[in-house]
Amino acid sequence: MQDFERLTKVFKHSYSINLEHKEHALRGWNWGKGDFAKAELAFTVQNKPAFEIPYSEISNTNLAGKNEVAVEFSLPANGEDTGTNGHLGGARGRGKKAGAGRDQLVEMRFYIPGTAKKGTDPDGENSDEEEDEKEEQNAATLFYETLMEKAEIGEVAGDTFATFLDVLHLTPRGRYDIDMYESSFRLRGKTYDYKIQYEHIKKFMLLPKPDDLHTLITIGLEPPLRQGQTRYPFLVMQFKRDEEVEVDLNMTEELLKEKYSGKLQAHYESPLHAVVAQIFRGLTGKKVVTPSKDFVRYKSTTISSSSIRKEYIPLLNSEMSKAYTKATPNNNSHHQQSGVKCSIKANEGHLYCLDKSFMFVPKPATYIAFDNVSSITMSRVGGALAASRTFDITITLKGGGGEHQFSNINREEQQPLEEFFKRKGLRTKNEMVDDSSALIQAALADASDLASSADEDEAANKNSAVSGRRGSADEDEESVDEDFHASSESDVAEEYDSAHESSGASGSEDEMDVDVDGDGDEDDVVEEERPRKKVKVKGAGK
Repeated sequence: MQDFERLTKVFKHSYSINLEHKEHALRGWNWGKGDFAKAELAFTVQNKPAFEIPYSEISNTNLAGKNEVAVEFSLPANGEDTGTNGHLGGARGRGKKAGAGRDQLVEMRFYIPGTAKKGTDPDGENSDEEEDEKEEQNAATLFYETLMEKAEIGEVAGDTFATFLDVLHLTPRGRYDIDMYESSFRLRGKTYDYKIQYEHIKKFMLLPKPDDLHTLITIGLEPPLRQGQTRYPFLVMQFKRDEEVEVDLNMTEELLKEKYSGKLQAHYESPLHAVVAQIFRGLTGKKVVTPSKDFVRYKSTTISSSSIRKEYIPLLNSEMSKAYTKATPNNNSHHQQSGVKCSIKANEGHLYCLDKSFMFVPKPATYIAFDNVSSITMSRVGGALAASRTFDITITLKGGGGEHQFSNINREEQQPLEEFFKRKGLRTKNEMVDDSSALIQAALADASDLASSADEDEAANKNSAVSGRRGSADEDEESVDEDFHASSESDVAEEYDSAHESSGASGSEDEMDVDVDGDGDEDDVVEEERPRKKVKVKGAGK
């Protein structure tokens, strides 16, 4: 206390500042109240401050649930930069020691139950006597709205130059309104809002989708966009190719001429994706990357060269524009499209061959620069039927950076891809040639085995046929001998003997038959008696 009194006197006499004594909450409790001060958000426990968050450190906030608010903190553009130069404000500007840690807090979540009334702090303290007349709403929603206002999240200096409503985003999934400002743009969704600086945009790609109906705009961000625990290094937007719009930029003529002369126009009337791409290019100064002219050509039946010039040539230089109007057949996809349909694990998408890189969209959005490619292996994986129709591509990265596998590629895309790899000087290994030779040898071996087995079966059939004929002749000879010997001992045979004497009922029946016929020929009698005897024997057997 003596030191405190001495310091109080020094500050008062030397700096005319009153040094106050404030006790902090050191219990470690995580349940308290949020107080919105002029420049910071203070979290108090039993009316004692536990910690403060400067508004300048907050980059975004979202409603993570019905009673939960997520607060995201600003990250430096360079991952190695800890922000100690003070450009982000707060603790970062108080010296290198405050920002020297490599690990940084990137998000904090507040659970705020119950309801509150407008004009009332979210913790429930009244700020107006007319409490009963105020509208009651969710306390978490009120906390979120107050923080958005205090931290000026989404508020950008100046007016919006252009706004595009309800734009479909494939990554992150959802529909967002796009507000474009002078130095940043904002994505406004039902749940999440993002403010992204143009300087964080590192790549901008315009990728026509092979369905001839949509076009994708892919934006590479550094640092990535964060949504909870998920990071999105790429934004993927999808536009209908035939959707036309008219846009007038909300910009004065003086500003347009002084700062954006030759980059932006006051009025646009073109397909939506082309307008968005042109405005982004004019505000960010980034080059619009399109599929390589060594691989792409549109379907002539769907898009004419005049429509291509109208949509894309303003975005490209003269060399790139030739890719859409003139291309050799051997350098194109089999289906005359710029994207090759494939999949990463269970995620289907399209692989685009750019001038200096590969790009797979929509999920997971994967960018592979040619400079980082060590080798490309083309292989056939799967059963006999699947292997004949599709193949896989495995891209191995340099320096042990791992590999990326793109599977289920149409077999007819092999030649265009191989030609493209050769043109770009990429080292390629085709394992399907070895597989094909092995399959051919195996097929030939199987054919020879089948032929030999067929010959053996044919010879066996011939031998069995000959032996069968011989066996039947022998059986006939043996049966004749047996019948001959049995005829002298059989009672049935005696009945057919012309010299035997009949007795009993059978004898009387024979005599009656002879009298009925009226013939005296014994041979005829014998001829008539044979079938009658057979019928009689059969009837007795029954």
